[in-house]
Amino acid sequence: MTKTISIHSFRGGTGKSNLTANIAALIALKGNRVGIIDTDIQSPGIHVLFALDEQDVEYTLNDYLWGYCNVEKTAYDVSPQIIKELKQNGVESNNLGAIYLIPSSIKAGEIAQILSEGYDVEMLKDGFDKLIERLQLDYLLIDTHPGLNEETLVSIGLSDLAIIIMRPDYQDYQGTAVTIEVAQELEVPSMFLIVNKVLDDFDFEALKEEVKVKYKIPVAGVLPLSNDIVRLASHSLFCLRFPDHPFTKEVEKIVQCIE
Repeated sequence: MTKTISIHSFRGGTGKSNLTANIAALIALKGNRVGIIDTDIQSPGIHVLFALDEQDVEYTLNDYLWGYCNVEKTAYDVSPQIIKELKQNGVESNNLGAIYLIPSSIKAGEIAQILSEGYDVEMLKDGFDKLIERLQLDYLLIDTHPGLNEETLVSIGLSDLAIIIMRPDYQDYQGTAVTIEVAQELEVPSMFLIVNKVLDDFDFEALKEEVKVKYKIPVAGVLPLSNDIVRLASHSLFCLRFPDHPFTKEVEKIVQCIE
């Protein structure tokens, strides 16, 4: 049975899209068929991590929401990029399932249009179902827009699991509390937190326990603020480029919590 997972943060800059992409890759490396849908329509970007060039994109999520195409036409098989990265690092890709990316439009005019005119949110819900069926997905990961808006509420409400990402920052603490409350009201079956971009001099275990007690939900991982990630600058998937890095090892633990 397909597991639908929304990955969300109340504020931007938490590393949500980067984590979504890396989690998806590690899940696919276990032989699963994974879909990633970029519902961050106002500020899309996850396609960069999969080296999906704008010129190679004929249809986007925007086109589907406006009724210009079937939703499966917006799905791009980015598995070859994963295979390429694995080969560059001398890793076999025999267990790779598949990754399909559904990007949102990066064109300024189309972003402005959807912000001003909106779209039928019911089509978003219907699109999730059709993607799962027609691509035979084991997992559908939804990269949401930060904050709380209509499409975010729909995405979270339809999920089997909500992953909420936060930083150890007081502005994040309050917003995360609101997000958790909303997810509970939507009766999401399962939910956990990830604390990202934590400085090395923090006590990670103490921070994990503090967050767990404060929000009363599980904390699946505490991830370091890494200069290596900053240097990579979203040029590729970190967990594939640095499979033995402490960040990658922690993401692997998060994947175990998802399965």
